[in-house]
Order: sequence, then C-alpha cells, then structure tokens
Amino acid sequence: MPRARQAKPLYQLVVDSILEGIQSGELQPNDRIPSESELCKIHSVGRNTVRHAISELVSKGVLRTVQGLGTFIAEPRYDKTTEYLFGFSHEMGLHGKQVTSQVLEAKLIEADAFLARRLQSQLGAEVVFLNRLRLMDGEPTAIERAYLPHALCPGILEHDFAEHSLYEVLSSVYQKRPDHAEQEIEAGLATPEVARLLGLTPPAVVLVFHRETRLASGQVIEYVDSELRADRFRFYTNLRRHAPVEGIAFRRTPKPTEFST
Repeated sequence: MPRARQAKPLYQLVVDSILEGIQSGELQPNDRIPSESELCKIHSVGRNTVRHAISELVSKGVLRTVQGLGTFIAEPRYDKTTEYLFGFSHEMGLHGKQVTSQVLEAKLIEADAFLARRLQSQLGAEVVFLNRLRLMDGEPTAIERAYLPHALCPGILEHDFAEHSLYEVLSSVYQKRPDHAEQEIEAGLATPEVARLLGLTPPAVVLVFHRETRLASGQVIEYVDSELRADRFRFYTNLRRHAPVEGIAFRRTPKPTEFST
C-alpha cells in the first residue's frame, strides 16, 4: 500500500508562496515583502513559522533584511566560473547582461619592483595601466586595474577600451591570446573610493581578485587587481574526490606588502 504523501512543513508553504511571487514577476528585486504580522495573517501561521521561512530565504540569498526598514527581494547573483578564463564582457554576456566600461585611467607607467616581478619584465620597463569601471546593464559592478607589458602590445592605448574588449584586442590585433591564469580571490572591505564608484554604502564587502594571465607559452601578458560587488556574484567550480597529493601545488601565501602597488 503506497505511503501517504507527507505534508509540507508550515514554513515551507510561506517559502513557496514568496518564491512563486518572484517567479511570476509579482515580486521584483528590491520590492518589500509583507511584514511578519501581515504574513502571519495571509498564511494563518505563527510568527516563528514566518521567521523560519524568512531566515531560510535570506540564507539562500533570495531575500535581504534591512534593520528598521523590513525585508526585500534581493538582486539576483550571477555565476562566475573559477574553471575557465573568460573576459568579463564575454562571461556576463553568457548571462544575457550588457557590459559597458568607463575608462577611469589609461596611461604608460614604469614597472616598479612589484610589477617587474609580476609581469616578468625589467625594472623601469614600460607598462600599460588600464583602470576601468565595469557596468552590467548600467549598474556599476566591478573595478579592474590591468597592467600589461607594453613591449608585447605596443600602441594598445590607441584603442578605446570603453568600447572594446581588452582580450579581443590582444587576440585579434596583437595575436596575444590569453590562455590560462593564476588567480587569488579574497573578501575585503571596500575603500571609500571603491565604495563610491560601485555605489556601495560603507562598510561594504567586496570580492578582491589578483590574477596573472599568461599566453600558451607561459609568458605573462597581464596582471590585474579587481574588486567585484559581493552582492552580485557567486562562484562555482567542479571538485573531484580523488587527486594525488603530490600533484597538488599550493602557492606560497605572499606577505601583505607584496600586494601593495
């Protein structure tokens, strides 16, 4: 005799109701949901049940609670892969997002000891510095400060990187196709300038990246520091259960001063 279908917990009914409102378009990002007391009346449940449902959706990033103001539908987060080397425009385009750039600074500088080591170049060599604010559908979401050996891409600053992809120009104009990279990711507090550019209210957490991008030959073509809004992105990767321990290479953790430029 088949088992009777188990009834859903009461809090799950509240969760499902909110999710259905989001999926139908009735609830949009940044919309305020009904108060706890209103949800109790709507679903004929107790306050603890409503709080359980809200807590569940907040933990999943579906809702966000603002002290003194209420609970709101969170902005969606976009997946970024840690497995493949994509330009920001290309990767976000896969999500159907239009990426535009605002060039904050573009100039030639001299390699200091830090950049010479990162770019495998001579001390004092010419380095391309490209600082851009990246926007998705008009919303500021990332800041990228890229450094490239000018000898590998002479005259590259003649291109308008408010309109063109850096990786596309490197590949099509200079035949310097980025092939692989080493990347470090950490959480950090946005500086006042970063918070201003990204439209964040301090104190605000950002995702901080440090990446060395290489050609197929292993030569470094780019070093980049960037900050991304932590409330707009999440990362995914594929993990394998088994790997030979001797085959896993762990990079030495640099001293804090090694990240100052």
